[in-house]
Amino acid sequence: MLRYRCLVLDHDDTVVRSESTVNYPAFLEALRVLRPGMTVSPEEFSLWTYREGFSQMCANHFGFDDREFRIQYEIWLNYAMDHLPPAFPGMKEQLIRYREAGGLVSVSSHSARENILRDYEAHFGFCPDNIYDWNLGPEQRKPAPYALDDLMRRYGFSPREMLVVDDLPTGWEMAKSRGVDFAWAGWNGRNIPEIEAGMTARSTHLLRNVKDLEKILIKA
Repeated sequence: MLRYRCLVLDHDDTVVRSESTVNYPAFLEALRVLRPGMTVSPEEFSLWTYREGFSQMCANHFGFDDREFRIQYEIWLNYAMDHLPPAFPGMKEQLIRYREAGGLVSVSSHSARENILRDYEAHFGFCPDNIYDWNLGPEQRKPAPYALDDLMRRYGFSPREMLVVDDLPTGWEMAKSRGVDFAWAGWNGRNIPEIEAGMTARSTHLLRNVKDLEKILIKA
């Protein structure tokens, strides 16, 4: 029996390992084009996006204007479409079992819809039931609660029937604003103490392993 009827999943570094395989190298390419001579280490990239969010990191540390944001996005999108990030081991089995038990799989992500669909079809053989992606715009993409409000309106879910799983604070902020439980996807292996401590303090459920997800989705 399901404890949560609706799973609201982040995508990057929650379902697929994309920071190290796509997002970080794509950003280095954007810096090569837009800020020759400037760089960022993998640890700085992780920590700054955790503290500030990706857009604010670009503005605060590299001074990107609106035109440069658009160029950066196109560079990232082209790179992402040419590079398939691997799914975390065990994720396919977890999601298929959850769907077979009657659960609804939704995605709330700052990634692009076409990438999310490509990754799910390639790795899992199905499409998410709902996708709330970057192109919703700043007023509706997380941490705004639009995705949760829409799911509750369309399917009649109560907050206690939903679970948000994410690796960063934007997912937690979205969940908290509607009283929805939050699980930290702590399996991406960043091993940065500030991120680990901050996300541990925020979480309803602390997940160190993909297998831990099933323990909180299925009632004994």
